[in-house]
Amino acid sequence: MIEFAWFWVFLVLPLPWLVRRWLPAAPEPGRAALRTPFIEEFEQLPSTQGVKRVKPYGLWIALAGWLLLVGAAARPQWLGEPIEQTVSGRDLMLAVDLSGSMEIEDFFLEGRAVDRLTATQWVAGQFIERRVGDRVGLILFGEQAYLQAPLTFDRTTVHILLDEAAIGLAGDKTAIGDAIGLAAKRLRDNPAEQRVLILLSDGANTAGAVSPMQAAELAAREKLKIYTIGVGADQMVVSDLFGTRRVNPSKDLDEVTMNGIAEKTGGRYFRARDTNELEQIYALLDELEPVERAKHFYRPRTELYPWPLAASLLLASFLAVTKLRE
Repeated sequence: MIEFAWFWVFLVLPLPWLVRRWLPAAPEPGRAALRTPFIEEFEQLPSTQGVKRVKPYGLWIALAGWLLLVGAAARPQWLGEPIEQTVSGRDLMLAVDLSGSMEIEDFFLEGRAVDRLTATQWVAGQFIERRVGDRVGLILFGEQAYLQAPLTFDRTTVHILLDEAAIGLAGDKTAIGDAIGLAAKRLRDNPAEQRVLILLSDGANTAGAVSPMQAAELAAREKLKIYTIGVGADQMVVSDLFGTRRVNPSKDLDEVTMNGIAEKTGGRYFRARDTNELEQIYALLDELEPVERAKHFYRPRTELYPWPLAASLLLASFLAVTKLRE
């Protein structure tokens, strides 16, 4: 079937008549200074055959051109048969720690030492790209929690925003509870089986208005499932005035709280000591079963306005050429 996207455009159809009816007529050209007593004889002479043939139809051609032009402006469209489209997937919210401790270089990526955030951006970015059919959102937290990207099918933009995140952007401390509370608020209106948060941190909660366990209780009431990931190596070699020594760069990681958050909400806690473990964790998270949503229907639309527009331009060109040949 054919429909007009901008049907209201047809309201301008009587515009030429209104202009002719209400605007004053153009002034007649000045009369000749020389008066000839036989001017009436010239007026009685028959017109040339060409002009006589065109003039009776000029008004109708102009009217047809105007109708075609208005019809093209109303955007006629051909609607095809309804096509069923099934959308499946989950709504996944990622919460990434940007506190100062994420700059510790205890991860290796392609043979070079990198900080924890760089490794997270690399692995989580690939995870985002693989979630075809899912809506993905991004929360960045440090001393405060910020919604960097709402839930969206535009995974490329979420990936870019994750790559642009910088350590200390949200403060040097860690507000895990605030990040969970923000995620629960943003996912509150989603179906219960689709409320999933993947929270990644390398430390303990040191800031925020809500404690992690209080936020976990709120998340549990909201049916929000949380998967927590603790990142950081168990040991690394550092140099000082007395030579080299081994230290535990993850001594501040509160695994008890991270595990408690996951258990409270029906999720699971993962420990990522290096890039390989981090990749394995995201591969495991990749196996979340998609949930089928309601079916959607759409009708393909084909724009038809070029045809009446071209016809209108042809008629206008014909009238212009005829006027020039008079």
